[in-house]
Amino acid sequence: VVTTVAALYFGREVFLPIAVALLLTFAIAPVVSWLKRLGIPRIAAVIASVAGAFAALSLFSFVVATQVSDLAQNIPVYQINILTKVRALKENGLGGGIISRLSGVIERVGQEIDRQEPQLPSAAEAPKREPIPVEVVSHEKPLEVLQNLVGPLISPLSSAGLVIIVVIFMLMEREDLRDRFIRLVGYGDLHRTTQALQDAGKRVGQYLLMQLVVNAIYAVPITIGLWVLGIPNALLWGLLALALRFVPYIGPIVGALLPLFLALAVAPGWSLLLWTAALFIVVELVTGNVIEPWLYGSHTGLSPLAIIVAAIFWTWLWGPIGLVLSTPLTVCLVVLGRHVPQFEFLDVLFGNEPMLEPHARLYQRLLAGDPEEATDHAEEMLEDKYLFEFYGKVAIPALLLGEQDRERGVMDAEQRRQVADSAMTLVANLDDSAQQEAEEEEDQEAAKAEEGKSSEKSAAEEPEDKSGEADDEEIDLPDGSGIAVLCAGGRGELDDAAAAMLAQVLEVQGAEATRASFADLEPSAIRRLDLAAIDSVVIGFLNRQSTQHARFTVRRLKRIKPRLRVGIVLWSEVGNDDAQAAVDLAASMNADFTAFGMVDAVTGALSNKAAVTLKAAHRRRPPSRRKQLQAAQ
Repeated sequence: VVTTVAALYFGREVFLPIAVALLLTFAIAPVVSWLKRLGIPRIAAVIASVAGAFAALSLFSFVVATQVSDLAQNIPVYQINILTKVRALKENGLGGGIISRLSGVIERVGQEIDRQEPQLPSAAEAPKREPIPVEVVSHEKPLEVLQNLVGPLISPLSSAGLVIIVVIFMLMEREDLRDRFIRLVGYGDLHRTTQALQDAGKRVGQYLLMQLVVNAIYAVPITIGLWVLGIPNALLWGLLALALRFVPYIGPIVGALLPLFLALAVAPGWSLLLWTAALFIVVELVTGNVIEPWLYGSHTGLSPLAIIVAAIFWTWLWGPIGLVLSTPLTVCLVVLGRHVPQFEFLDVLFGNEPMLEPHARLYQRLLAGDPEEATDHAEEMLEDKYLFEFYGKVAIPALLLGEQDRERGVMDAEQRRQVADSAMTLVANLDDSAQQEAEEEEDQEAAKAEEGKSSEKSAAEEPEDKSGEADDEEIDLPDGSGIAVLCAGGRGELDDAAAAMLAQVLEVQGAEATRASFADLEPSAIRRLDLAAIDSVVIGFLNRQSTQHARFTVRRLKRIKPRLRVGIVLWSEVGNDDAQAAVDLAASMNADFTAFGMVDAVTGALSNKAAVTLKAAHRRRPPSRRKQLQAAQ
């Protein structure tokens, strides 16, 4: 990295024109492709596109230069207005505090700098005389004058010409350059390299095009508004706003400062300044919150912090041009990191994709003892997910991570209780969301009942349509009205948290769900459970190796109440991936059902099937007295 940065810094005279040419190639390539589809030959399409692009840039520069020249002629008038406002502030007493102190400090510092140390005069020193003004008259030849005028323009003009030539050749040889790049870096994996090139071209090209459209939409109302307010050279400020907005975050602020300063200098009052500031604020808010998400979105794939860091880095490396190029160049680096494993750290550092999966992010918040942020994260997901989906796909896998840490010995008892308490707080915080979802379920059931009545009337008239297929993604959980379920943890506090989540989902389905702790299932306390009004008991284990413990717990519960349905949930991230294995496991434990996920746990708990009869334990009887005598003989 150090070597690459050093090469880019010391070789900027070479790399900067190539980077600008590459950026313009990405921007002009869609126009060339469009002209080729119209039947125009490649050479003509390339020349026409490049000429049009640089003609537009030249026109932009000419208009800006003309407006700047016109502005310079009125600077003395603006200076008088600013001095008048400063005097008004001082007369009103506003300048007697900080302003006067700062001005006094600056004045004293300036006097100290200008003051020279006194020197002792010598005896033979003659009296000082007034200096005689000297005027230097240069007699330059016409060729030297021409050289002084053209000299400063040679470097930028040569760079511009070099950029134009490189852009033309890149557009002419685009396919050949692509093949050479693939042969150089990705010949062993053509699929990945091709995908990376397409992704980079699409992201950069779309970014530049959409950014140009957004900036133009931003500049038009700014120009019209400034013209209506009476700000001089409104066209200049509109064009600068369009150009500076290519610079992320900083550009719009810089583009607004000069018109605000001019508004301060033009009018004697303060109203024009306030109206100009309101214009920029309103247009920026509308552009950033309405137009950009609609047209542009987040197609660059960069995080906001990455854009700022990239702007600082490329500005330090290549100056103002590097600031303009910062976002497209960083996009290329992110695409490289997304498709090449060796550079994956670039995607991690600068990409906008979440680096932690939802369940890992939730577990991190629970482990940190921050249930409030975990609740915020859950409520964001519940905007487009049901509660059972969030618990089954995010919250339960988060608790499984905690169970894995417990098994590895990296989580002590205090941390386990903290995670469990945070999970319990999360469940309590989601009570409002659960009640709202339960009300929606009731409304949907009522609507289905009304549709059922109307469909029965028209069933005889309309033929049955069997061509459509059911939506496999839609899961219809059973209604739990009139069913009482007891949810309990199996062997620890984390199991209790998972049981609380299951109980809340059952309440959403209309069941009467109660909770019990793992301590209530201990042999010494299990008979104190009130199971008289309970239809089903569901016991959850985050540890999949707890089948023996689950078998004895099922036996104890069924001895207390033989007609009680008892289900075992061995929580898993994939759910019931093998239905036959679940049936066999339930039979071996004498349970009524076995589930591995939230959906099957709810379905089994709300089932109306009869309870499985407790099987008699097989005991080896001692041999009879007669057989003992026979064996002795």
